[in-house]
Amino acid sequence: MTRPSRRLVIVVRADPVICGHSGEARNLAEVALTRGFTDVRLLTWPIPTLQAAGLPLKPLDRLLPYSPGITVERPEAVGDYRVPDGRHLAGLTGRLVELLSDGVPTTCLSMYLVPHTTVVRDAVAAARAAGFAPQVHTIAKAVGSDVTNVIRSCLRDGQFGAATVLFTTFLANDEVVAVSQYTRDEIVAAAEQVDAHCGTGFAEQCRRRVTVSYPPIDTSAYLGVDPAAVDAALARRGLERGGYLLFLSRVARAKGIYDLVVAYGQMRCRDQVRLVVAGTGPALEHVQAMSKEDERITFLTDVDDTEKPLLMAGCAAYVLPTKPEPDFVETFGIALAEKALAGGGPIVTTLTGGTGEAVGDTAVIVESGDIAALVATVDRVVLEMSAAEKLDREVRARAYAMSFDRAAVFDQLLPTVAPPAPVG
Repeated sequence: MTRPSRRLVIVVRADPVICGHSGEARNLAEVALTRGFTDVRLLTWPIPTLQAAGLPLKPLDRLLPYSPGITVERPEAVGDYRVPDGRHLAGLTGRLVELLSDGVPTTCLSMYLVPHTTVVRDAVAAARAAGFAPQVHTIAKAVGSDVTNVIRSCLRDGQFGAATVLFTTFLANDEVVAVSQYTRDEIVAAAEQVDAHCGTGFAEQCRRRVTVSYPPIDTSAYLGVDPAAVDAALARRGLERGGYLLFLSRVARAKGIYDLVVAYGQMRCRDQVRLVVAGTGPALEHVQAMSKEDERITFLTDVDDTEKPLLMAGCAAYVLPTKPEPDFVETFGIALAEKALAGGGPIVTTLTGGTGEAVGDTAVIVESGDIAALVATVDRVVLEMSAAEKLDREVRARAYAMSFDRAAVFDQLLPTVAPPAPVG
C-alpha cells in the first residue's frame, strides 16, 4: 500500500453530533482532499459514548457520507470499569500516537480545547519522547463552548489552576485560532483575569498569537436550492412556502426558544404563519409540554442535513432570538450564515456574542430577552415588510455569507502548512 504523502487529522466531536463545529470539521476535511492532503482523518468518539452523553444527535440512518479519502476513526476506550474516566481519551491519544509514528508529515487540528487539544498535546509529547520524531504541525481552534462554558466556569468558580492548564495547553500549539473576533476578545479578557490572579502572562501571548478563522460552510449545499425540492419537502411536513416561522437550532434556553414560544402566542401574524421548531436539545421536552395546547406550533426532531436548507428556503422568516446565559453565549451562529445562503424570508436575531459577525448588516435585529420587541419585530417582518425589502435583504445576506465558503476559510487557515522536518 502506498504511504500517504501528507496527512490532516482533525480531533473533534464529529457527526452525528448536532453542532455547527462538527460541520466545520466535515467541510475542512472535504476541502483538504483538493489541497494536496492524501490522508484525511477525523478522530472522534464512539457513537454509544455520544449517545450516553445526552448530546443532541442527527438520525443515524441519514448521515451524509464523507468523500472517499476521508476516514472517520472512533477509537475504543482503553481499560475497564476500574478506570472511571479518561478511558476514551486514552483511546484517542493512543491512536494519534500511532498516526504520528509513521513519519508521514501531519497537520493536526483540534476543535474544542477540552478535551481534544489535550489529546493532541499528549500524543505529540508521547511520540517525541518515544523517539518517533514526528513531522507534525498543530493548530488549536477555540470554539464557542471553550470560552462560554469551560473558561467562564473556571473563573466563576475560582478554579484558576484549571484555567492555567487550559491556557498552557492552548498556547502550546504551533498555531492558536478563535472561531470569531468575539471569541478572541473573550479569550484575551479571560487571560487577563487569570494573569491578575496568578501572575501569569497569558493575555500578552493571546493578544499576539490568537487569530480568527470563521466556520467553513459548504455553500453549494445552500445555493440554488431547487424550488420543486423545497415544495416537496414542505408538502411532506404539511407546510407551505412562506407559511411558517422557522427556529432551526439546538433547543436550549440560550437560543431564546422560550422567548420565541411566548412571543409567538402574542403575535398577530400567527394566524398566517405557523411556528416550526426544528431540532433537539435539553429544553425540548419542556418546550413541547408548554406548547401542547397550541396547535400552531410544530416540532421536527428528525431534520437531516439534506432537508435543512429546504426548510430554510421556504420559511417566512428565520427567528433565532439567542440570548446570553451563564453557561452559553452564541460565539458566532453558523445556522444564521447557512440560512443567509439558502434564501427565503428575512433573518430575525439578536446581537449576542458573535452573531453580528455571522449576519453583518443583513438581518433584522431585536434586543435579546425583549419579548414585546420580538413580537412587534416578527409581526412587522411578516405583515408589513415589502417584497422589495425582503428581496434586498436576501440578496445582501447571501453575498455576505459567501465569505464563509469552506474553500476560502480552509485556504486562510491552512494556506501552505508544511510540518517541520524531523530532528536528527
